Amino acid sequence: MGAIADIRKEYMLETLNESGVQNNPITQFDHWWQEAVKSAIEEVNAMTLATATREGKPSARIVLLKDYNEKGFVFFTNYESHKGKDLADNPQATIVFFWKELERQVRIEGIVEKVSSEESDAYFFSRPTGSQVGAWASPQSSLIVDRSVIEENVIRYTEQFEEESITRPPHWGGYRLKPQLIEFWQGRKSRLHDRLQYTLQQNGAWIIERLAP
Repeated sequence: MGAIADIRKEYMLETLNESGVQNNPITQFDHWWQEAVKSAIEEVNAMTLATATREGKPSARIVLLKDYNEKGFVFFTNYESHKGKDLADNPQATIVFFWKELERQVRIEGIVEKVSSEESDAYFFSRPTGSQVGAWASPQSSLIVDRSVIEENVIRYTEQFEEESITRPPHWGGYRLKPQLIEFWQGRKSRLHDRLQYTLQQNGAWIIERLAP
């Protein structure tokens, strides 16, 4: 197998016990999130978003968390992108955070829905001007001949919005993943990791169960 198989790291920092977690997984996530932010982790809001087609063909990519609360976890993208098309056909998705500095992982499964136009507008207009123009300039996930397509679009839209107020593209906005299952993973020695899973019940309550590592 060579050198790759020899790569190994022991996880020794923390433990994760039922007696030490919150009853609500969003509150528990907030606790871990605040610790991650204080740890000065670079791109702390980077998360893997896994989607699938109607037929079940999976794909995954890194996106950025922009908000979270009891309603769910919010990110923004092009609705006509690969992930946007997946979500239109199959709204079931998973997001995963891996904070290696804390030897922690959070996996969240749920149903994705678009956020309101007001929420999308509020975030869009908080972005730098270059990012606003970029949302118009890039036909995300589409095949293009070369980089010049994007560069020419940037010039065209930059000039256009010097003459008129920029607006949010109709094909760009936010999604919210409404969690149904959240797993908290804490690395432990000898790969015997701690894994606690919260599962949403029909009555709105969450049950907490331990998973084998």
